[in-house]
Amino acid sequence: MNHAILNISSVPIRSAIVSSLYPEINGKNAKVAGLVQKGELIRLKKGMFVVSPELSGTPLSLELIANHLYTPSYVSMLSALRYYGLIPEAVYTIQSMTTKHSRSFENSLGTFTYTTINNKAFSIGLRRIQRDASVAFIMASPEKALCDLIANSPNVNLRYLREAEIFLAEDIRLDMDEFAKMNPDIFEAYIAVGKKASSIKTILKLLKR
Repeated sequence: MNHAILNISSVPIRSAIVSSLYPEINGKNAKVAGLVQKGELIRLKKGMFVVSPELSGTPLSLELIANHLYTPSYVSMLSALRYYGLIPEAVYTIQSMTTKHSRSFENSLGTFTYTTINNKAFSIGLRRIQRDASVAFIMASPEKALCDLIANSPNVNLRYLREAEIFLAEDIRLDMDEFAKMNPDIFEAYIAVGKKASSIKTILKLLKR
């Protein structure tokens, strides 16, 4: 079998596209199953695959995969804060936000979770990250990731500046020097339309102090 799938690079693909690359093989399922069995394709979920990095020679982007697994979505919360180097702990689940119902997916690459956010808050503070010529994905800015994290942490209720400081510096161990450089406009936009407005107002007060 030739390696026509190498033309796809590291972008997730549907089984129908895989089949179209191998017209010499009868049966869509046979084509896909054969490639998965050989380790040339990795199954992400039913009907969606990605070319193995061992075959393509290109490292996979879990962030790009997360964007494709469940759309519309963007990578956020602890996953984004870790990507930017703002927290020290490793994050083993790729956390994303979506306007659809909350969901999670597990595959050989890891666990991908999606948390619901309303339409008005969804588009605030997003960035397009261009990792290289072939890989780009949508991720929350550090400010938006922090808002999403606070808004979706059930036990977090930040009423006072000291509580906000403890949450940032001790609970999630955020780089406070980088926090001081964050854009207050994103917090203000989120407060107007997002959840946990009172807690995020406290974060904003701490930022402006």
